[in-house]
Order: sequence, then structure tokens, then C-alpha cells
Amino acid sequence: MAHYDTIFKNATVVNQDGEGLADIGVRGGRIAALGALAGDTADEIVDCKGLHILPGVIDTQVHFREPGLTHKEDLESGSLSAVMGGVTGVFEMPNTNPLTTSRETFEAKIAAGTNRMHCDFAFYIGGTHENVGQLAELEKLPGCAGVKVFMGSSTGSLLVADDDGVEAILRAISRRAAFHSEDEYMLEQRKHLRVPGDPSSHPVWRSPEVAMSCTTRLVNLARKTGKRIHVLHISTKEEIDYLAGHKDVASVEVTPHHLTLDETAYTKLGTYAQMNPPVRDHVHREGIWKGVANGVADILGSDHAPHTREEKDHPYPESHSGMTGVQTLVPTMLDHVNAGKLSLARFVDMTSHGPNRLFGIANKGRIAVGYDADFTIVDLKRRETITNQWIKSRVGWTPYDGVAVTGWPVGTIVRGKTVMWQGELVTPSIGQPMRFLEALA
Repeated sequence: MAHYDTIFKNATVVNQDGEGLADIGVRGGRIAALGALAGDTADEIVDCKGLHILPGVIDTQVHFREPGLTHKEDLESGSLSAVMGGVTGVFEMPNTNPLTTSRETFEAKIAAGTNRMHCDFAFYIGGTHENVGQLAELEKLPGCAGVKVFMGSSTGSLLVADDDGVEAILRAISRRAAFHSEDEYMLEQRKHLRVPGDPSSHPVWRSPEVAMSCTTRLVNLARKTGKRIHVLHISTKEEIDYLAGHKDVASVEVTPHHLTLDETAYTKLGTYAQMNPPVRDHVHREGIWKGVANGVADILGSDHAPHTREEKDHPYPESHSGMTGVQTLVPTMLDHVNAGKLSLARFVDMTSHGPNRLFGIANKGRIAVGYDADFTIVDLKRRETITNQWIKSRVGWTPYDGVAVTGWPVGTIVRGKTVMWQGELVTPSIGQPMRFLEALA
């Protein structure tokens, strides 16, 4: 008979072995046993009858705005929003103030997040013209998810619009790099297509051709340099079709908002539907769903990018692009699972196994003995309505306010600790940096 810190009993466990009833024994923050543990004992037994235990959901694209923009989010509020939505880990982006482009700024964020964020975390280092000589060292820093490059939709030194600059970054690094892929030169040429006061002109300005042009350039550079790229927030059916032929060098992220919203969002939400790259029409939405179904899409990221109501209420195009998403990722996608748009196993593949596989996260992304005890516990049949009041992001709004969903996160377990249970924060501020196989000390 074995003894554990915690046994999670009577749940349907979803992992690499499929779905089935199993108990999970946790000891020292790691999974110590998996199976029938009827004769074993534990300091705490959590009865999960009627619930599904998924590997902890990892949201690999969030903007938590700290330092410099904390009027709209910080590492604490953003990670609270994450765990309330069932997310156990996040990759956070470098477009802060100051930019996360040096050892000093990166390590300051690690220090700011440790034992203050509610979930585990990693941070991207921004790739620029100025820091290319240091990237080989910076991408191996503890807690670094890799290099992030903005080929469009950024300002200052974080924008690397030219092929020579991107090629130099790719040649300098060894890990998979993530890219915002919109053609900055085309965006500049097309600015006249923005219609003042009409956010529905946003996808006209930032057209499918703007995205496709940059993505083809990016893939050509990846082939030229023999490096791996990760193309973020794909928004067009053409990119899905094109990237299907380049899976050896390119991995693909899609987002819940590009899978859920369409052209009607601009009528319903106005500037609150404004994102980069933009929400497009239903034809592109269905093309992205095709990429989910056929496996071209590798992972889901929320691109949680909060702005205050004041910033969103500016008349277009002065309104800010971005929306909250980390807290609604699990319920919106579980609703799609219940609607038959994807299987629960595919959801797990895109939010746990996929991040583990693409980025080599050590000891996370699977329910297996020896891995961290990170679990997203869900009630697949629970019906709830998403509301602004439920959102814990500092900005306090969601584009899904008033949307009814089936499937709800009821527990967030991080390294064996119950952080959220039934909508209540149970164990605050235990976040630690993630470790990566390509950057183990």
C-alpha cells in the first residue's frame, strides 16, 4: 500500500492512453501513480466523480503588460485570470515597456513572476536588429520560451520588417522562434483603406494577402537558414493550405477568437472585435477549422491582449487592437467540443501535448508518471454563461459577455496544489518558471 500527498479519484482521465476512469496519485508536486489506487492512502483525497481531468492547459501566447503598461494588466492579474479559466501555464510576450530584449529585462520579469503569478510561466525574449548578437545566449536563459519576432504590427526596435533582419535572427538562434506574420510594408501602403469610425474596415486594411505575403517570406527564410519557425495566430484559409506543405519547418498556432468569431462580430462588438491579425469572415473561419481537423494547426493560443474600455472606445482606427482571452480559452473551446467541432483528445493535443512537443517543456503537458501534477479539471456537461463580471483581467471585459457555453473549468491544479476550485482561488501565487529541454542548466 502506497501513501501520497493527494489522490484524485474517480475521474475520467484524458491523456496519451485515451480516455478512461483512473485515479492519480501525487507526491512532491509530481505524478507518482496512475490507475486504480483503491487500497492506497493520501493526506488529501479529491473526489472527481463525473469530471474529466486533462493535462494542465498551457496558453502559449499571452500579453500580461508588465512592466510599463500595468494600468491594463500585470503578471498577477493576468495569471489570476488564467487559473480561474483552468489554465496552468502561460508563455508571455516581450512587447512591454521596457521591451523584454536583454538579460536584465528578462531576468527582472522572471523575478517579478516567481511566487507572485498564480500559474507557472515562461517569457519570450524579443528578437530585434539590435540584440541579434546576444540571442544565442538569451534564448537559453532559464524560463525562456524562445525568441519572438514581430514582422508586422509593432513599433520601435521590436519591429523587424525586413528579410535581412529576420534572416540574421534565424541564423543566430537554435530553438524554434515565434513570429507575428503580417507584411509591414503592405500595411503601410494600405493605410488609406481604413475607414474612420468603421472597424469592419480593419480586415480590409489587414487583408489576407498581407498575412499570406509575410508567411511565404518567413517560410522561405526558414528554409534558407534551416531553422524552425512557429507562426502565431493564423487568420486565413490560404495560410493553412500553404503551411500544410511546410510542416517540417513551420508549426502553426490558431486562436479561439479566429475559430469562434466572424464578420458579424464588428456589428455586435465594434472595436471590441478589433485584433491583429483581424477577425475575418466565416469562409476564413471555416478554413482555420479545416486546419484543426486535418492536423495542420498544432496548438491553440489565446493571444490574450487586454486594453482598457477607454482605449477600445477610441474611434477606429485610433482604437487599440486586442482582446482578453486567457480565461475564456477553455470554456469557449469546450463548447466547440460539445458541438462536435473537435474531439476532447484534439483539444488536449492542442493545449498540452502540442506545447510540450513543439517547445520541449520539461515535465509538463502530459498526465504521466514523473511529470508535474498540472491538471485542468472540467465538467463537460456544465452549462454556464460567460460574463464580464466573471473575468479577472484588470480590464474586466470579454468579447464573449453573455455567451452561453457547455463545458466549464472547475479545478486548476499546479504542481499538485489546488489553485482554483469551483470558481474560488484556493492557493494563490505559487507560480514558477517552466524548464525547457533545449535550455536545461
